[in-house]
Amino acid sequence: MRIVRPLILGALVATAFYLYTTHHSSSAGPGWLAKPSKVELTEAAGPQTYDAEEQVNIDVYKKGIPSVVNITSTAVSMDFFWGPIPQEGQGSGFIIDKEGHVLTNYHVIEGARQVEVTLHNKKKYPAEIIGRDRSHDLAVLQIKASGLVPATLGDSKNLVVGQKVYAIGNPFGLSGTMTRGIISSLRPIRNPEGAYIDEAIQTDAAINPGNSGGPLLNSRGEVIGINSMIATGGSNQSAGIGFAIPINTAKAVINDLVTFGRVRRPSLGIRSLPIGPELAEELGLPADYGVLIVQVMPGGAADNAGLRGGNQRAYIGNTPVMLGGDLIVAIDGETVSDQQDLANVMNKHRAGDTVKVTVFRGKRKMEVPVKLQEDTRQTA
Repeated sequence: MRIVRPLILGALVATAFYLYTTHHSSSAGPGWLAKPSKVELTEAAGPQTYDAEEQVNIDVYKKGIPSVVNITSTAVSMDFFWGPIPQEGQGSGFIIDKEGHVLTNYHVIEGARQVEVTLHNKKKYPAEIIGRDRSHDLAVLQIKASGLVPATLGDSKNLVVGQKVYAIGNPFGLSGTMTRGIISSLRPIRNPEGAYIDEAIQTDAAINPGNSGGPLLNSRGEVIGINSMIATGGSNQSAGIGFAIPINTAKAVINDLVTFGRVRRPSLGIRSLPIGPELAEELGLPADYGVLIVQVMPGGAADNAGLRGGNQRAYIGNTPVMLGGDLIVAIDGETVSDQQDLANVMNKHRAGDTVKVTVFRGKRKMEVPVKLQEDTRQTA
């Protein structure tokens, strides 16, 4: 009897516990599943605010986006089986005046039969190619539209590494996209055509196919560059290294592109020989760098200014040259060490500009003013 009594007591406790838990579970279920008359949410108090950095981003976008356009170019390629086949390409650009001129990259419209510009308000306009500058990868289009908002062109002369920059464009056809980064470097580069771009702006702001021709902006919303190239590592998308053409390079040629359809590049009108330390010592020159004038072209800029070419026939290896001409060592105070330096200086000027050329004539150092003429050898 003593053994049975604890067993009966234990069974009663277990039964009571089962009934209690079962009752509460079933009663809690409908209450938990019940739908309240109103959902209570935790909401932010007051209007949304932005920190200083976010506000700069927003301001730059609002200022820049009305000027940015999407450019669709249609070219024709030949297929062996199907014959002529239209091909479309996309890029970006930006409005530079109320007359409807749009600045973009040359490669965006290269080979195009038709070009269409889409504004930020989604309106589409046929565009005419007004001017091309292949060597600097620049082109100017024009559309007939009203109410245009020109971009504010800044100054790319005093840019510094670390400065914040913003790229607006249409990567992969996604219109009105903005990315942000910094200026990673300012360096000379060669574009795919082999042309030299002085002080190109390298940035880590994401630039992808479709961004080409769009503006690179500073924190005041001013255009400081034209997005042009990316380093892809073979992936055909941004690898964190993009390049923009300095806006000052574009500003120097815009008038020529609009007025003449091409850039009137200047020329000294000379044939020259680059000088290094060894050659300078061999020829007994007073400086171990520069370009030696071998020949001045009759009626050219150098000829009109009185610069002198060579008058002594000699050989460097098996190559005949004329020695005894003026040795150019600087232009406008900028050192000219070789022919690339000479080309870079010319790229900063237009035909009709007057430059101060520093030369050695024998042992005598001189400064000669030269009025540059158009280089008639250039092609589009």
